[in-house]
Amino acid sequence: MKKPKQFIYIQIFLLMLLIVVFYFIYMSNNLTQESTLTESSVLIHAKTKTKTTTATQKQEFNIWLIFTKVKKKSLLAKKFVNLVYNLINVSSVPLTFHIIIDEKSKLLAENQLSEVVYKTNKTLIYKFYNVQECALKIADIVDVMTPYFSSKPGTYYSDALFYISLGLYRVAPVSQKKAILLDCDLYFAEDVKLLFDEFNRFKSTALFGLAPELSPVYFHILHMYKKKHKTTFGDFYQQHNTSLDNVHPRGFQGYNSGVVLINFEKLRTSKMFSKIISKSSVFNMTEKYKFKGHLGDQDFYTLLGFEHSELIQTINCGFNRQLCTWWQNHGYQDIFGFYFKCEHPIVVLHGNCNTKIPT
Repeated sequence: MKKPKQFIYIQIFLLMLLIVVFYFIYMSNNLTQESTLTESSVLIHAKTKTKTTTATQKQEFNIWLIFTKVKKKSLLAKKFVNLVYNLINVSSVPLTFHIIIDEKSKLLAENQLSEVVYKTNKTLIYKFYNVQECALKIADIVDVMTPYFSSKPGTYYSDALFYISLGLYRVAPVSQKKAILLDCDLYFAEDVKLLFDEFNRFKSTALFGLAPELSPVYFHILHMYKKKHKTTFGDFYQQHNTSLDNVHPRGFQGYNSGVVLINFEKLRTSKMFSKIISKSSVFNMTEKYKFKGHLGDQDFYTLLGFEHSELIQTINCGFNRQLCTWWQNHGYQDIFGFYFKCEHPIVVLHGNCNTKIPT
């Protein structure tokens, strides 16, 4: 005797419902969600135990990322999830991700982070920070920097977020002492702990840690100043160069802000830094070097590194091995190789200007 079609449909429905129930039971066993101090903060934990030594248990390993104006199938969305997945897999220490988001990108970020947890079955802790609230906290810094270090309004580097590293100490929880801000177009070939270990090498006065810019962009920007002054500012690094400058006798290529190590604790109490980011100070520095930048915070770091080298710790190029070769084909073919050279072991590959990362 054949069963009525209606009965068969009911059986199929119940079977599907049972599958859905078992799926959610499985997910709840592997993911637990806890509320935190702010609505935009979320903790996700995979059901695994992370092994840590006594030394690392006392440390914080804070990673800051920016995830705004992102569409589901965009290149940035892909870079973001790839980076988080990469970091989780190469890290020997427990990371906390601090992610600046807008409302439209928040759900996408949550879905992608859940995907990483599901695939890796490893602990993932993240907290969200609303981009508008962050922008308000650094508004005065943005107002000072924008006239000197931004492209035309509406272009890539005109966004206020390209100065966030300079005021991130105002956004981060007061209890947070140190952190690393990363671009999303990075790939870690080695343990991210190696980058955190660079904080231990900071000179006592350093507030930031950055690797050299590996292109002649600052040689180009400073061409008017260099015509009238003998200086190594903008020159590629030469190990045996004769001294033209007491601070940077071997050349100073500038800095790249794709990887920025930040000492929040020192920044919060630094009276000198507060003076340096003032309107008059930035005007005087840019006027002195006839400097008109377009790369946001890294332009400021480059000026700061030449004028006040004690405030920046130069980390080696292996911690930010940039791959962009744009300048090689735009007037600097003869000297590009001297800037692009990096002889240190590669820890971080940086696919800037949308360069494909060989992994």
